[in-house]
Amino acid sequence: MIFVTGGTGLLGSHLLVELSKRGKSIRALKRPNSSLTNVKQVFEFYLSDTSKSLFEKIEWVNGDINNVNSLQDGMKGCEEVYHCAGYVSFWRKDFEKLMKINKVGTANMVNVALSLGVKKFSHVSSTAAIGRNELSSKYSETNKWITSPLNSNYAVSKYSAEMEVWRGQEEGLNVSIVNPSVILGAGNWEDSSLTIFLNVEKGIKLYTEGTNAFVDARDVAFCMTELMEQNIFGERFLTISENVCFRDLFFMIADELKTKRASIKVKPWMAAIAWRIELIRSIFGSKPKITKETARSAMNESFYSNEKITSKLNYTFTSIEDSVKNAVAFRKFSNQ
Repeated sequence: MIFVTGGTGLLGSHLLVELSKRGKSIRALKRPNSSLTNVKQVFEFYLSDTSKSLFEKIEWVNGDINNVNSLQDGMKGCEEVYHCAGYVSFWRKDFEKLMKINKVGTANMVNVALSLGVKKFSHVSSTAAIGRNELSSKYSETNKWITSPLNSNYAVSKYSAEMEVWRGQEEGLNVSIVNPSVILGAGNWEDSSLTIFLNVEKGIKLYTEGTNAFVDARDVAFCMTELMEQNIFGERFLTISENVCFRDLFFMIADELKTKRASIKVKPWMAAIAWRIELIRSIFGSKPKITKETARSAMNESFYSNEKITSKLNYTFTSIEDSVKNAVAFRKFSNQ
């Protein structure tokens, strides 16, 4: 039996599809108020005629990674754990929440797994946990974390979560860590990184020329399961497909949606004014749409290497162009 957290999310739903295709017995954790509609649609989109039977084999349990009792009940009898649950925010006021979910929640997962004798533990980290280096814009698994004002609170929380996983390894847990970049895939456009698609669909006029790494959710799910099945432990792997300029990504999405491309290039002074305006607005309780961290990321050029994972698994990642087409196709499918 495999225990999965974050199964209702973008990556988690794709992981459930991947595990189901491999005939695994799955128990998935969800919050009591979480909807399974999107997960069902993801199964239908990828698995067609077998989607209903495979989806119904999943055992869903209510709980929370910050509720140890629910974790003990859910993880009991499971030999493998895939920890996908996490929280993403770049608002300074969310630091405590980020640490509670990402760090403390992961510590709870590791502790319960150790207490129940779980054999394998896969953890979803992030390229953010690599940290930022003022001297270089190129990153791989060899980069060491450096305390820096360039690291967002989200990055700190994910790095802290990784430290809990490595602690688990020291205490006897077989661990595997993947560090995906910005994930694209079939999912809800009002959630997570897929809001990029929604903004382009609405006719966003601005674009930036910063560069970041992107990856298809199907690729991350495949790499996670392969690493576990091949018993590759004690390592972290950057799981990225391509380093893409935000301008090019926006244009790809607009072209696939057959909508007008963004036409106004954001300059540094414009980004600086935007995040400061949003900061002032947040004083009155509104969550900022742009923060200092997201503005900096949108303007910076960051490049990540996938050489280690492609070499280890002899794997070819989905192109970002195909990821965009897949995400738009799912949008049309789910709206039928």
